[in-house]
Amino acid sequence: MSTPPPIVLSVVVPSYDDAVLLRGCLQALSAQNRMPDELIVVDNGSHDDTAAVAREFGAIVVTEPQRGVLHATAAGFDAASGTVLGRLDADSRPRPDWAARVVQRFEADPTLGGLTGTGEFYGRGPVWRFIGRYVYLGGYFLTMRLVLGRLPLFGSNFALRREVWHELRPRLHLDDPRAHDDLDITAVLSPETGVDFDHGLRVQVSARPFDSVAGFRRRASWAFHILAVNLREVGWRRRVVACARGRRVRRRSRSGG
Repeated sequence: MSTPPPIVLSVVVPSYDDAVLLRGCLQALSAQNRMPDELIVVDNGSHDDTAAVAREFGAIVVTEPQRGVLHATAAGFDAASGTVLGRLDADSRPRPDWAARVVQRFEADPTLGGLTGTGEFYGRGPVWRFIGRYVYLGGYFLTMRLVLGRLPLFGSNFALRREVWHELRPRLHLDDPRAHDDLDITAVLSPETGVDFDHGLRVQVSARPFDSVAGFRRRASWAFHILAVNLREVGWRRRVVACARGRRVRRRSRSGG
């Protein structure tokens, strides 16, 4: 049996006018136990020093003038050369073992198509940190799993195999200005694509989603909108049945059946 080629990890970080927070993310990436093989920052039309900060840390800068996190993510993943494509936000601060965990999980399991983890909020007090982790993110993972029939990706902390990205990309709603990036990617994943949650794959993320009610409502409206769009294309029952079948196929594959 031939040995699979080693994982080449590309990490993509979209950024729009986030130079200050981006610096913290890139500092955390520069302190990894296992360095990413490629680092890409997507400048999504910034007016600040985003590009200069990225180059300071040796990142490849990809310019995407079409505003929106989904467009920026697509531009970064399209430009990446790795066999596994990691995704962080500009305000993400990955733990020192983040890249190593991603590589280890994909090397250990050839049936793994996507990997995601959780976040721990910074910039607020302990009450908001608790709400953010257990109510906001906990509710996100539980609710979206029920609605989509599968584990959702968390946009601030996930990775996909390159071939999975290329397979799903044509189904993304890139022409929709209200497309919620991680939910759209999750919704258009093939039912056969295995996605796992790693409790140890953690990043710190800014608590700024809670800064204003208007901003929170806007993000929530994007989520509900893109869910409705995807559920019109593939209904809930059909989606849930297909994803359950995909999980059974993966279990048989992992057990050698």
